[in-house]
Amino acid sequence: MRQWTERLLDKGLLSHAPSVHVLMGGDVSRDWDTRPEDEAILVGTQDQLLSRALNRGYSMSHFRCPLDFALLHNDAFWVFDEIQLMGAGLSTSTQLEAFRRRFSCAMPCRSLWCSATLDPGWLNSVDFAIHCPTPSLRTLEEEDKIFPQVQRRIHAAKKLIQLAEDDKKLASAILAEHRKGTLTLVIRNRVKDATALFEALQKKKQHPPLSLLHSRFRPADRARVLEEALAEPGEEGRIVVTTQVVEAGVDISCATLVTDVAPWSSLVQRFGRCNRAGELDAARIFWLDRPCKTEKAALPYTLAELNVARSRLLKLQDAAPILLPHCTDAPKACAALRAPDILDLFDTTPDLAGADTDVSRFIRESNDTDVQAFWRSWEGATPPLDMPGPAREELCPVPLGEMREFLKARKYKVWIWDNLDDNWQEAERVRPGSIVLIRDTEGGYDPCLGWKADVTQKVLPVEQSVSLPAPAGLAADPESHSTRQSLQEHGARTLSALQGLLFALGNPVPPTCVASLLAAALRHDWGKAHKVFQDACQPAETGKLWAKAEKMLPYARPGFRHELASALALLQTGHDDLTVYLAAAHHGKIRLSLRAFPNEQTADEGLRSARGIHEKDILPAVDDLPEISLSLACMDIGYSDNGASWAERMLNLLDTWGPFRLAFWEALVRLADWRASAEDTSHA
Repeated sequence: MRQWTERLLDKGLLSHAPSVHVLMGGDVSRDWDTRPEDEAILVGTQDQLLSRALNRGYSMSHFRCPLDFALLHNDAFWVFDEIQLMGAGLSTSTQLEAFRRRFSCAMPCRSLWCSATLDPGWLNSVDFAIHCPTPSLRTLEEEDKIFPQVQRRIHAAKKLIQLAEDDKKLASAILAEHRKGTLTLVIRNRVKDATALFEALQKKKQHPPLSLLHSRFRPADRARVLEEALAEPGEEGRIVVTTQVVEAGVDISCATLVTDVAPWSSLVQRFGRCNRAGELDAARIFWLDRPCKTEKAALPYTLAELNVARSRLLKLQDAAPILLPHCTDAPKACAALRAPDILDLFDTTPDLAGADTDVSRFIRESNDTDVQAFWRSWEGATPPLDMPGPAREELCPVPLGEMREFLKARKYKVWIWDNLDDNWQEAERVRPGSIVLIRDTEGGYDPCLGWKADVTQKVLPVEQSVSLPAPAGLAADPESHSTRQSLQEHGARTLSALQGLLFALGNPVPPTCVASLLAAALRHDWGKAHKVFQDACQPAETGKLWAKAEKMLPYARPGFRHELASALALLQTGHDDLTVYLAAAHHGKIRLSLRAFPNEQTADEGLRSARGIHEKDILPAVDDLPEISLSLACMDIGYSDNGASWAERMLNLLDTWGPFRLAFWEALVRLADWRASAEDTSHA
């Protein structure tokens, strides 16, 4: 993608090249969301992108999710490629497009679905059919087919040959059919089958160079293998053993293809990896004819899908694109994202145990979700609290089920970061999208094989290219570590940064709401006047109220959140609910819900407390703002001295503006705060 944009730039078709960011597997860019006014291209998997679009981003800070959610639903153009492979993600993609039209966005957002086997009926999810009844359809027209390049591709001959060898003889059969100086591509349906075949080929006395390519590698190892696969084969040729990972996004062409039977739409994609441009005269495709007898044997597909595909293969002798029957298979039924789901997902407050809503059913089928693992070395039994968070170069995707089996089978411990207690906890149970820390001596990974649970040798940790901060939990406040700024100075800087951002984006805020955003930017840190925050600022200085300090001591009250104090003070001084919400949400830790957590210090008997704020705490006067005795009456259900409850106020905002506009305005204030702190890219 970067090379493509550079070529367009060289040809004068672009005035400047947009930045390109990757969000796939363990390769997850962490700074793409800091400059929404700049053009950018995100290339990612449905796991990484759809989880962010659902406000539960995999492999990222829980508290940064609202920012990515906002930017992916405003001023974005979604392109979904090879949609026949998306499973549950296809329905989610169409439902999200319908909801963007129903609830409106702050800036336009559109979607494009692409497939060589597209059936428009696949897009007709329940809400899409209502809000997008007549989507535009573009296909290859007859006049397009007269070009020589197109003719060569659609008529590219690929002889189909049935191969009935069992696994014990498969390696020998592949070596016998491999031709020197050419590429042989072997596609298995499961990673474990691909790995076993690769190891069997390695054991043969004479074999050409071999490569194993699947999705369970760390980024650097995967890039190395992909480079080998795409290189010229050499005198002996090369055999690449792989999985569905080559069905989309990999421009590779082989002379010999060996493939398991897969759903027909997947087979069409696999056939496209053989004699891709019609450049070969004797290309061959061997399909492994081993009928499955049980649903378990058919995984990750269904028995019915494989039987339909096999019946079609038996009728064909050549897989030239023009000879292939059109795919009419309906997508499998899956969980449908509905409007109440997306509204519930807007709130990111974890439950009292620190757990969160599982969105995996809206992204992939339940048996095909991942966690991310990384390996480190440390002294002692427990990972140190100051251990840096994982870099994207370290992360390896691991199937959720295999990680759970790994936990059961090993006597060693693996760890996850606990956002409530701000420390590493032994992982007794992992969820989709979790980031799991494994000690390097406990194995589970090989640079040539990728993730493999029975590997026992020490895993070499990845050298980090940049110094990353330790993970931040619910009570942590790393954004307050900066060059010292007073409350007045930081508020003015944030206001100026927001005004610049609004101008750069073309003022995407309704005139009736602009004043609320500006007030939130100016007063978002009023709560830092609280004694708990000021006492934590180091070195201690009197005479001013500080918003930023070079060093911050741990707060005297566990779980203290200054932004709640800001929001309560703004509420009590007559500011509107949008201003109150934007001030509360500018760290992504206080949004629609307001409650205390188990690790907090309780207030005196009879007084309310939440997030380190106690009833009747005093907030000193700042500029023209008066001294405030904070009230938490809005925590209660129903009306109080301060009017409607917090929940009712926030839900009314959500009903009025919808999730996508509200999140976008929240993101603008948050980004302005970062820029005022001069730390645009350090908030991982």
